[in-house]
Amino acid sequence: MICQERTVYYGSWAFVIGGVLYLFRQMTTHTPYGRYVDTKNTGLMVSAKAGWFIQELPSFLVPVLLVLSTESLSGMGRILLLCTFCLHYFQRTFVYSLLTKGRPSPLSIVVSAVIFCSLNGFLQGHYLLHCAQYKTDWHRDTRFLIGVLMFISGMAINIHSDYILRNLRKPGEVSYKIPRGGMFELVSGANFFGEIIEWCGFAVATWSFPAFTFAFFTICSIGPRAYHHHRYYLQKFKDYPKSRKAVIPFML
Repeated sequence: MICQERTVYYGSWAFVIGGVLYLFRQMTTHTPYGRYVDTKNTGLMVSAKAGWFIQELPSFLVPVLLVLSTESLSGMGRILLLCTFCLHYFQRTFVYSLLTKGRPSPLSIVVSAVIFCSLNGFLQGHYLLHCAQYKTDWHRDTRFLIGVLMFISGMAINIHSDYILRNLRKPGEVSYKIPRGGMFELVSGANFFGEIIEWCGFAVATWSFPAFTFAFFTICSIGPRAYHHHRYYLQKFKDYPKSRKAVIPFML
């Protein structure tokens, strides 16, 4: 397949523009999933397990299909980068979705996520497979090594934080509790912080415009959500640790 440079270029800029618009939107309202779902909503809802599986699957499946349709793969760095991207979404699709105890989500949110994940899966996969130009020893480059280390560290934080959140409440309990342990000792949105570190690391490792715009979109989309969580905890719990920040340790 020939590199679709214009598609990659305009798709990447669409992420930048979409990220800015989404950031402004979340300054005035919550995206209605998780704790912010309107319980009086009479629209079609999708269970948390099914919703997460359906919406995350394209980000894993699309790159895999691109690989299968590519005649030959070359470059250790290119292959490793694509594997890191797929690793995250394999975990989110086939592990996280089965373990989550979250609330149902509106069908519209799931459909929007499917569209985004499909586009992003194509953009990142197509760029790495058909557009990126890396030296044969890119997997030894400092940017690659630092980026992959950031990615692995962020993924570990994200998975551990999700584990803490899943085990906050005993079976039958519905009330929210203060998360403790791990990065939650520093920030209210530890799981979001981990994912931001992941995709910033991926952007450094790939050193590509599409990956940087995806990291930017991630910050714009889940950064404000971490802030909303932080404000929620401060309002709900009088004993909530005042030293915690929303999403960036010691800063924000």
